[in-house]
Amino acid sequence: MMELIKCDGIKKSFGEVDVLKEINFSIKKNESIGLVGNNGAGKTTLANIIFGKIKSDKGNIHKYIKNINIGYLAQSTSYKLNTNNFLDNVLVKNENPNEILKFTSNLGLDKVHMWNKERFKGLSGGEKTKLALANVWASKPDLLILDEPTNHMDFKGVEWLIEELKKFKKAILIISHDRYFLDKSVKRIIELEEGKINDYDGNYSYYREEKKRRYENKLHLFNVEKKKQEKIELEITKLKNWSEKAHRDSTKKASKLGNMIGAKEHFRKKAKKRDNQIKSKIKKLEKMKEESIEKPKEEQSINFGFYIPKNRGQRVIEAKSINKGYKDNKLFKDSSFYIKSGERIGLFGANGCGKTTLIKIILENEKLDSGDIWVSPSINIGYLSQELNDLNEEITTLELLESIDKLNTLARTLFANMGFDREMLKRPIKNLSLGERTRIKLATLILKRKDFLILDEPTNHLDLHSREKLEKALLDYKGTILVVSHDRYLLEKLCDKMLVFESNKIKRYERGFKGYKNKTKHDNLDLANELMIIENKITDILGKINDFLPEDEEYKRLDNEFKELIKQKKELKSNI
Repeated sequence: MMELIKCDGIKKSFGEVDVLKEINFSIKKNESIGLVGNNGAGKTTLANIIFGKIKSDKGNIHKYIKNINIGYLAQSTSYKLNTNNFLDNVLVKNENPNEILKFTSNLGLDKVHMWNKERFKGLSGGEKTKLALANVWASKPDLLILDEPTNHMDFKGVEWLIEELKKFKKAILIISHDRYFLDKSVKRIIELEEGKINDYDGNYSYYREEKKRRYENKLHLFNVEKKKQEKIELEITKLKNWSEKAHRDSTKKASKLGNMIGAKEHFRKKAKKRDNQIKSKIKKLEKMKEESIEKPKEEQSINFGFYIPKNRGQRVIEAKSINKGYKDNKLFKDSSFYIKSGERIGLFGANGCGKTTLIKIILENEKLDSGDIWVSPSINIGYLSQELNDLNEEITTLELLESIDKLNTLARTLFANMGFDREMLKRPIKNLSLGERTRIKLATLILKRKDFLILDEPTNHLDLHSREKLEKALLDYKGTILVVSHDRYLLEKLCDKMLVFESNKIKRYERGFKGYKNKTKHDNLDLANELMIIENKITDILGKINDFLPEDEEYKRLDNEFKELIKQKKELKSNI
């Protein structure tokens, strides 16, 4: 496969921090690569260097196509989109504007070409990202760089993007913390760790297994070599002891023999032979140390230790015939469900279906239109919102934690476990990354010892390693959890029950996320069969209706039946 771009000895520092150290790798045509690493590892910096937005301190980016077109979707998009530049630059100039409209529609943005200036002014962060993605896609790049493309996407949007990327016949470089998305969309992983890269031929799951295998192999080789060195050091100690004793003995024995010249020389030679053996062993040991294998570093340990609550009553939340909507937008109607103590429930549905609204109702920040929702007065709810701007950015992390835990012993231990060093604790919150701020918010929940956690996108901004650690901690937590997440792997591993928004209703499913998805697959097969029957009936009617005139009674009957079947077809298609 032909090389498209080559990173040759790339180095980049910010102040005294060396972010990238001697980066070397190639991107080939049609290759799909995932770029992973902890928060702050330099992934976005490297993407910006490849794109040409920033310059490296040392090294070169070799491009093997003249006038190569690189499309780059930044994580926090700052695109100023309005009616004119989107319609003119994306739709009008594109050879196939209908494809772009279909693209935006599949991302949940309908009839973009009909939007007015006010609609563009009121774009949410998610809508900006989706339009920016359409803009980048429309440029037909030779290399497509996507930084967290699934942020703000629901499951349908993610699945659709995966399928589109499979059809994309050019090179792709994806920065993502979405494990499922990486598993389905890339065939090679490049990991940035301590400023250097590790290369893996495979998807995300393969990378995790292979990284573990490489670590265990290096650790085994290190331990084998360490034992050899210890053995040689023991031999040297023994030889030194023997040598010292031999020198003492040679002097004593020569003295007993009246310091005979021949005797003295004999014992001196024996001692010298010991000295030569020692020197040989020391040289061997020094050579081993020069060529020695360094002990491999373990991944930074991040531990979330949630409070384990006492057992409480059976039902902690119960909803009866609840209804909620805004003007013409009905979110959910006539919905009843319950949540028991200790259950781990996933809240699932398309973007805009009412998940966050339901959370606000449970927290008494929003009112129902009708119906009743009972929340046990004995439970102590902890809420993690998606928003990070509710933290006081002017204070330091330590000041925030001391305001919660006066003794701050637990706070310091907790933050050490979560990968925060002393320097980070002293930094103002405004100078921390989004991932670090998310970890701060999780820490405050832990310190407040809540027994019911409501988590709205808890893995947003967390790196892959932190996600796995959080996942483990939530599995160990014995309290009740209600979680909204686009992290498919988190839902699959964590949730034993589901509350699903379907056809404007909230339905409880007793099986976890996998069980729900399997049921949906079977239901879709049934719906597809039903749709095929309806389409056959429509074809049959269209064949018959041509035999009659519009004023005929049979024509009117067939026409009414045709309209009813079209209505049924539309409803079925919306449910598949």
